[in-house]
Amino acid sequence: MRLMDLTDRPTGIIWDVTYACPLRCTHCYSESGRRSPKHVSHADMLRIADALTSLRPFMITLAGGEPLVLQRITEVGEHIAQAGIPVLIYTSGWSLRSSVVPELARVFLQTVVSVDGATADVHDRIRGRAGSFDRAMKALTMLENEAARRAVTGEAPLRYGIDYTVVRSNFRQVEEFCVGIAGRFPHLSSVSFGVAVPSGLANRTSYTEHELLTDAEVDQIDDPALVARLRSLAPNSIEIRTSTNRELQMHPDDIAATPDFRPLQVEPDGQVRAMPIYEGTVGSLLVEDPAVLWNRAQARWHDPFVVDTLRPARTMAEWAAAARRIDQHFGSAESRTRIAQRPAFLPLTPVPVSADSIAG
Repeated sequence: MRLMDLTDRPTGIIWDVTYACPLRCTHCYSESGRRSPKHVSHADMLRIADALTSLRPFMITLAGGEPLVLQRITEVGEHIAQAGIPVLIYTSGWSLRSSVVPELARVFLQTVVSVDGATADVHDRIRGRAGSFDRAMKALTMLENEAARRAVTGEAPLRYGIDYTVVRSNFRQVEEFCVGIAGRFPHLSSVSFGVAVPSGLANRTSYTEHELLTDAEVDQIDDPALVARLRSLAPNSIEIRTSTNRELQMHPDDIAATPDFRPLQVEPDGQVRAMPIYEGTVGSLLVEDPAVLWNRAQARWHDPFVVDTLRPARTMAEWAAAARRIDQHFGSAESRTRIAQRPAFLPLTPVPVSADSIAG
């Protein structure tokens, strides 16, 4: 197998830097807050960062879990940025402190806050913790205030956006969100409405039946008329995007047709996932050549089992069933045990989460 050359590299890398999280999102792809955080030392985080930048991706995103529970996460982001790779950070906003905001502005190309509803009751139910909507609004206000200050002083701008994961519970609030939430923050850069995909907790059969969008709803998200409607409701300064996230299925036909979509996902301890939303790793960045791992990941996309499993999958239900087969086939014994222990999805009222459980 040939090693990577300059025309063969990840277009984007998502590094889940921790599985620790104060929230308990019903759709959590990484099952954060419910498993070991898989923390490594700060020195090893910098080693992982070096391995990732050696692949020369166009962008690296720090996600989780909640990246801001790591006290030196801005140092990791700065290490990546100094290597010439743009870096973004995703946060629920729960752990954001005002003292960190200037550092976010200095280091990251964009800070993105996850908000999954136009009202507290909807967002908090999806995010699994009472008060999470208010914390997200507080975080957005801190980012807005810093962005406004910088606009006056002429300092480098702070770019921040909102990511909205679309499920059945909040699908009908997307228009209200553009009016009632996006309009509250004059310096907000973007709002992305992305369909939840069958990964992690969102891959439970009960979740597919009750919360993943129907195929008709997915088609609506992709409808130019809806995009135009949302853009007409939000301030002109805000970029509004919608995505079905179908590319994350990594259907063999789509891989062949879209050479500009070459994703890589990395777990907190440097283990490289072969395919971003599916279980199964191909090795550790702390002990192996990143280029070799990248080639192993690409080989998985064309594995006969993957191709035969994904090729017939066209509907959301078929995609979810295919994802479960891939997870069982390639997941470790630990992963399969975790999957077997997932509780059935039920609409629950958010409850407080103890500090001990946040720490993992």
